[in-house]
This record gives sequence, C-alpha cells and structure tokens, in this order.
Amino acid sequence: MNTIQHSLDLPLRTKIRLSEIERLIRKHRIIVPPLSRRALISMCEDGTFETARRTSPSQCWLVYEDSFLDWVKRLDEK
Repeated sequence: MNTIQHSLDLPLRTKIRLSEIERLIRKHRIIVPPLSRRALISMCEDGTFETARRTSPSQCWLVYEDSFLDWVKRLDEK
C-alpha cells in the first residue's frame, strides 16, 4: 500500500479523449456548428491542444484538459 501511495504523489495532468471534447463542444455549444473530427485532429497536430504522447498512429488522441480549457478561454478573449 505504501508503494502505491508514493506512486500516486506524481503530479498528473488530466487527459480527455478527443471524442469527449467533441461531445463537450456540442453539449455546451462552444462553437456552432461544432468542429469536425478532422479539424480537431488538426488542432492536436499543430499544437493548439497539448496532447499526450502517442505510441502508435492507431492510438486515440488524448488532450490535456487544461490546454482544452485554455483554448475555450482564448475564444472569449478575441
């Protein structure tokens, strides 16, 4: 148990699947009409969203929650 407690003391950043980001954009009407999956992948590739490292191309995109929230805040600043 003590080993598990020590390993959980790491500063972890919450990650969100790209499909969940799509759902949040639709549900909260962040952008209407919602962005396409291709547009969201492009945002991951160009660095708009900070993503976790992918080990293979077939692996799903994991976006850090704080980078997604920062992007939403920047939408309102413009």
